[in-house]
Amino acid sequence: MAKVMTRPRTLRADAQRNREQLIATAAEAFASGHAVSLDAIAKRAGVGNATLYRHFPTREDLVEEVYRDQIRPLREEARTLLAAEPPAQSLHAWMLRFADWAGERRGICEALVAMSATGRFGTGPVCDEVQQILAMMLEAGAATGELRGDIDPVEVGEILAGVLSVAGAPEQRPRLNRMLGVVVDGLRPR
Repeated sequence: MAKVMTRPRTLRADAQRNREQLIATAAEAFASGHAVSLDAIAKRAGVGNATLYRHFPTREDLVEEVYRDQIRPLREEARTLLAAEPPAQSLHAWMLRFADWAGERRGICEALVAMSATGRFGTGPVCDEVQQILAMMLEAGAATGELRGDIDPVEVGEILAGVLSVAGAPEQRPRLNRMLGVVVDGLRPR
């Protein structure tokens, strides 16, 4: 059974400060562009490793929490695209925009791939938001008959994570665009 990270309902004041300090320190570390171990993040945050792992059992959990609020504007972008373009075209454009977003945030692509590989895609705040956005876009496409109605947004998210893992670098943009075109074509009814 996949483990789902849940936020504690109430934390002691010191535990909440530790959690917030870990998130802030990780955000700085990820923004630096350098690979940083979880142990180094705990040390920089002034907490022990056990505290870090109590709040964030995996690196993916920490990455997801760091980027929790930054993903939300992509939902409005999806709505704007759907209002302006046909659903399949909107989906393709949104996936390219998501690739840009993910490329600007160290660790997010790796976290999404790791979560997909372990069957946890859709269990963290970023994955959950991606899943909801994809569901909205897939439903719009199914309603117009442009996209199949039997597609699981989690599977599309996992495919997106896989494509980004092999073609997510900025210099690979033409390759990414072609690969996402193949993905969207595969979502059309036969």
